[in-house]
Amino acid sequence: MIHISKIQAEIAAADLDGWLFYGFHDIDPIALNILQLSKGHLYSRRWFYLVPPQGTPQKLVNRIEREVLDMLPGERYEYTRWTELHEKLRHLLQSKKKVAMQYSPENAIPYVSRVDGGTVDLVRRCGVDVVSSADLVQKFQAVWSNAQLQMHQIAARKLHEIVQETFAWIRQQFEHAAVDEYEIQQRIVRLFGEKRLRTDHPPIVALNENASNPHFSPRIETSKQARRGDILLIDLWAKEMQKGAVYADITWMAVLDDKVSDRYQKMFQLDVQARDAGVSFLEQRWQERQKICGWEVDVAVRKVIDDATLGEYFVHRSGHSLGENVHGNGVNMDNLETKDEREVIPGVCFSIEPGIYLPEFGVRTEINVYMDPERGPVITTQPVQRELVRILE
Repeated sequence: MIHISKIQAEIAAADLDGWLFYGFHDIDPIALNILQLSKGHLYSRRWFYLVPPQGTPQKLVNRIEREVLDMLPGERYEYTRWTELHEKLRHLLQSKKKVAMQYSPENAIPYVSRVDGGTVDLVRRCGVDVVSSADLVQKFQAVWSNAQLQMHQIAARKLHEIVQETFAWIRQQFEHAAVDEYEIQQRIVRLFGEKRLRTDHPPIVALNENASNPHFSPRIETSKQARRGDILLIDLWAKEMQKGAVYADITWMAVLDDKVSDRYQKMFQLDVQARDAGVSFLEQRWQERQKICGWEVDVAVRKVIDDATLGEYFVHRSGHSLGENVHGNGVNMDNLETKDEREVIPGVCFSIEPGIYLPEFGVRTEINVYMDPERGPVITTQPVQRELVRILE
């Protein structure tokens, strides 16, 4: 059941005059989720739902679909003509100066930028300043319950088991048969099923130069066969098969040999240092009780690789929000693809996953960090990889 009072408390704390939700077909899944509206309903006409910091919410719906917001509390207004829509929207907003919408200036946070520019223009013409709802969305969509944290920890443990079982299986295969990237991937997919995990995409399994493609996916017809001396990257993410389950997401790396070359060792250890620098930054800021922004974490991680003059080979953000989708609606560790100025608040979880992608091979290490309200940053994906695994040891 939706708790309007909780939404209103956050609106008041943000010093806003309201949170204006807007819907048309499935343009804004965030609105449907937060307001707990049916995703299977036909929203073929525009609707607005204004939640003030206190008092009664107000709805504006088309007369053809006057019942679409009936499950929500508030006073209902109806329209037929577009001129009537504009007039009544102006009436809803007449005493408001600043409202939040699923909008992001310059599309800086694409996950939140759901309302089209024309609708934002329309609201602004009502004399209202439209600001981003990104911080509000994070509080309602990225802060985990205790149950979600527990499901995440279970998924993380299963993912680690799968990685170790996969390494052992590869070792066995090398004794009597060939194995390639696609075969390894499909074995992991089968293990997901056995351990009752759900994912939105098969894992990344990449050898050598393929590991330099951050989103590589092996194909059966072009799959690279594993050979002694190769370096192997496995990136896998999944969640429990339960309502409200959230993702865990890890990356582990191995060498198909009984020794690790100096080149592999140097690059992987540099990547580990970058990852750990992000964790140290979070811990320090937490201890000092200072605000932490996502972009700042990215800077701390990226500095290690930049200082080694390899920054051009680190081509993605340092981490992403985790939630019911593997890329959640919370703060990202990002000052590359965007400048994520959202605060890293208690209750959110995210990855830290620097990578160095050279032409001949790539390395990545990935952990998940939960911001515990009492303890601060906690690594939930244990154990943490610190050395390349030697599969043929």
